[in-house]
Order: sequence, then C-alpha cells, then structure tokens
Amino acid sequence: MKFSAQEEYGLRCLLQIARLGEEGSMTIPEIGKVEDLSQTHVAKLLMILRKEGFVKSTRGQAGGYTISRPANQIRVGDVLESLGGKLYDSEFCGRHAGQSEICTHAVDCSVRSLWQVIQSAVDGVVQRITLADLIAEGEPATNVQFFSSAPKIERVGAK
Repeated sequence: MKFSAQEEYGLRCLLQIARLGEEGSMTIPEIGKVEDLSQTHVAKLLMILRKEGFVKSTRGQAGGYTISRPANQIRVGDVLESLGGKLYDSEFCGRHAGQSEICTHAVDCSVRSLWQVIQSAVDGVVQRITLADLIAEGEPATNVQFFSSAPKIERVGAK
C-alpha cells in the first residue's frame, strides 16, 4: 500500500508551518529549503492546503503562510484526504470495473470487503492523530492508542 508523494510532502510542509504556531509564518522559499522541495511544488501543495482551510496566506513584505487553527484541531486524516483522497471510497469499484461499465463482482465481492476493512483501519489511525501529536517534543505519535479491537471482515451482501 502506498501514500502519494503529494500526501507526504503536503503533510511535511504543513507540519513546518504548524511548528511555528498560529502567530508564526513561513514563506514558500523557506519551506522549500527546509523540506528540499522546489518552490513550484511547495506552492502547489500550499494552494491545496489553503483551499482546504488548513493554512492562511498573507501577501507582502511580512507575508507567508500561517496555520489557520490550532494544531490540536487539525486531524492528519483530514489533511491526507484533502491532498490525495482515501485509499478506498464508494467510487473505487466503478474506477476498477475492468472493461465493463459495472464490475462483474458488484453483488458478491470479497476484495471490496478487504478494501473497506483496510480503509477503516487507516481511518481509525489517522483520524485520531492531530498535527499537535506529530510535533509534540518527546511524545512520538506511536504512543497514541489506535484501536479498541481488531477489525473484522464482513461479506458484502451477507445476512
């Protein structure tokens, strides 16, 4: 399973800004230098993050990007979804139907159940972690309690 470069780099850029708090700001060149990314790539990522409401931009001499709300109010899952979407969503089967308009396994699909469980597990983790968890010094995000129980696979159409 892979997360896209856009999700990885976008989250890293947002974390750089979040580390400065609501009063701090960073410019595109500053973020690009710290993350070793081109200014064009950083600008593209920040445009998405701004449109999704995670950062605010200010023009001018003292301009730059600031976090739009406290880091403890921004869930990593929401950031990742805005940058690239989910691993599995309701349109997944339509995009992977093969040569047909409708998947030949639309009624009884074992694979869809697997993707749903995986998406649920991923959501269970990334929706519990905030930017504050990732930037907290001495408190790695691995200490967050992710699951109350193991996920179970349910057959689609099972009664």
